[in-house]
Formats: sequence, C-alpha cells, structure tokens
Amino acid sequence: MKKALRIIGLILVGVIFLGTLYFLFKKSQPKKVAYEISTVESGDIETTTVATGKVSPRDEILIKPQISGIISEILKEAGDYVKAGDIIATVKVIPEVAQLNSAESRVSVAGINLNLIKTEYERQKQLFEKGVIAKEEMDKSEADYKKAIEELENSKDNLDIIKNGISKKTAQYSNTQIRSTITGMILDVPVKAGNSVIQANTFNDGTTIASVANMNDMIFIGKIDETEVGRIHTGMPMKLSIGAIENKKFDATLEYIAPKGVEENGAILFEIKAAARIPDTVVIRAGYSANAEIVLSKVEKVLTVPESTITFSNDSAYVYILKDSTNHEQLFDKKYIRIGLSDGIKVEVLSGLKKGDRIRGNEVSDKPVFPKK
Repeated sequence: MKKALRIIGLILVGVIFLGTLYFLFKKSQPKKVAYEISTVESGDIETTTVATGKVSPRDEILIKPQISGIISEILKEAGDYVKAGDIIATVKVIPEVAQLNSAESRVSVAGINLNLIKTEYERQKQLFEKGVIAKEEMDKSEADYKKAIEELENSKDNLDIIKNGISKKTAQYSNTQIRSTITGMILDVPVKAGNSVIQANTFNDGTTIASVANMNDMIFIGKIDETEVGRIHTGMPMKLSIGAIENKKFDATLEYIAPKGVEENGAILFEIKAAARIPDTVVIRAGYSANAEIVLSKVEKVLTVPESTITFSNDSAYVYILKDSTNHEQLFDKKYIRIGLSDGIKVEVLSGLKKGDRIRGNEVSDKPVFPKK
C-alpha cells in the first residue's frame, strides 16, 4: 500500500514539473501582435480656433426725452418694428412754479408795453398824416409797434411751452412726443405710463424711454485667448454657431480685434467683433449666445495620414510601411517622412510617402487577425 502511494506521489510531482516547464516555455515565446493598417490618402486639413460670445445688433440706440415730465401714454412695446419718426410715447409736462410765474409775468409786462407803444404809434400816425413829423420818425414808431406785438406773441408761446411743452408755432416739433430716431425693432421699453422722466442735458443722461436697434445688421462679440490672437487678422472668414438655432451655421467676417486684453480667471483675453450675415428668413434675437469658428490655416488636396501612425524621435518623424503580411505575422519597413500641417487627427505628409501606401497603426491585440494581401 505504501509503495503504491509513493509511486502515485512521484507521478504527480513529475506531472507538475513538466507542466511548469511547458508554462515557462510558452511564457518565454515572443507575442505576435497585430496592428491596424492605415492607408495614405488625399484630403484637406485645416486648423481652427473657437471664440465664445454672443450675437448683438451693431448699434443699439437709446431713445431719451428732450423734456422732463410724466409718461402719459406708451404707444409701442418691445418687439414692435418702428420707422424713424414714429411716436413711441408721449410726455405730460409738469411745469415748475417759478418758471410758470415768470412766464405769466412776462406776458403781462409784454401786454402793458404793447398798449403803451400802440397809443404812441397811433398818435405818431395822425401827426404824420398831417405832415407834422417826418417819415423816418413814423417808420421808427411803426417798427417799435411791430416789435411789441412780436414780444407779446413770444411770451405767450413761452408760457404755452412751460405749461404744455408745446406751442402753436412749434406744434410739429413737439418734444412731448417721444419719437424713434432710427428704423428698427424696439428691444426694450423700461418705463411705464405714469413714470417720471428727466430730459437729457449736459449734467444728466436722461431717462431711457426705449432702446431701438436695426436687427438686419448683427455682429458677433466674443473673446479669444492671447495664445491665438496673434494668428488672426481682420477680414478672416468665420462660421457662427448660435445656441438657440440648431444645425445651422452662418458666415461672418472678422472686423475688429481689441488692442488691449483683459484678465479673466488668470487668462488674458482679447475682444473680437465680426459682421454676421444672417438670412432674412432667420429670426435672431439680441443676446443669443454663439460660438465663432475661425480657420487659422488650411491646405487642400494633400497627402494625409492619421497622427497616431507617426512616431517622433527628436526632430525626426517616421512611420512603418507594411512590407508583407502572412497568416503568422506582419512585416514592416521603417520610413522617415517630412510632415506639415496637423489638425490633431490628420497630418499633412510633405515627402516620404505616396498615395495608397499602407502604414502601421495602433496595436490591435496579442491574437492577430492578419489582413489579406
């Protein structure tokens, strides 16, 4: 019994020993790795940068009153289209007591003065008809009479303006009617009927009645990083993607690059502006967020290879060209190349390869599936 157990034990040891030798042998064998195969193709390559910003009207005009008072009526609202000269709101004048009292006093004085000069004029007229005084004195008396009439009319007009903001002579130029100065869309009406407003003057900007803009002349306003601002220039074409409008891109032309940058979150950014070409069939609202794609450089119809197929060594670049493939392994030749523009995915090949060459790509697995010749 003991002898049988010893024999079985020796057999087990031998099996384990042989298995270990086989495992080590297989482990020492080199792995046969398969690689993806890429083909040298002809295509276009471009490098781009993206600037974030918004789309706004080129000119947004703030409509302000030329007289102080209270809004009596608002005739337009945000979103309405107006023409230059259209009335947006009307203002009721609230006169100051001191100005009103002064104007009324001026009317009274002008009336008294007119009566006095009129009496003198009529007396001079009678004397002239009798030949007592010369024509020059008569002409002077008549001129004084006409001046007195004009002074009374002016004082009455001034009183009407202080009371109502309008007079008979200036009715067509009334500043109690707030009119649009341009043709466009009303973007905002920040006041309501009953609000007090202040006229624009040298000491005050005045109360904004409405903001109006030409929505057919839109621009993109964005910012670009300092590392890329040196690669752009005015006149460059751009493609705008507006967040609120999906699956559409709009052409734009770079018009302005700020000469001074601003620091934001540790980065120096420069403002840029571009004229956007928006079709009439597309409705754009002021303030839409947008991204502008700027093409920094571009080459067309050149040889290209995936960047992942290129190996870099110091200042050199090379690839492995597929020489042959069998059912057991792939054979490659090392080939140095000259490269040009890269977009991060594809690289331009200047020399060293020709169209149709097959080159080694990424490793697939340790169980190769070799391509057919």
